[in-house]
Amino acid sequence: MFEDLLKKFEKSLKRLEEILNKEKNEITRDSAIKRFEICFDLAWKTLKAYLLEYQKVECHSPKSCFRSAYQEGIIDYDDYWLRIIDFRNQTAHIYSEELADKIYQELPKILAYLKKLFEKLK
Repeated sequence: MFEDLLKKFEKSLKRLEEILNKEKNEITRDSAIKRFEICFDLAWKTLKAYLLEYQKVECHSPKSCFRSAYQEGIIDYDDYWLRIIDFRNQTAHIYSEELADKIYQELPKILAYLKKLFEKLK
């Protein structure tokens, strides 16, 4: 299960990076946000599978999985991971042009964090 999720996570990273390299307009912004949602969901689910398979640690939510990843030394402690989780929750529940623009501006930094996680898991 972990290996399959890791491949999907890698593909989602490439797709997020691809859309971020395009000129920004409403369509590319909204597409990038959707790709971020997919990428983040695959990131935490891949992390969950890794923790269970290799560390024998169970987690059931993004926050608990990232906390476990800190504790297991997979990622360094960084409050920005919690901000990324908050961004993901906001995109799922609240939509406004202002929020979309704010999150879009964060996506290059988020992508860098997700790529770093991928490299640790690979």
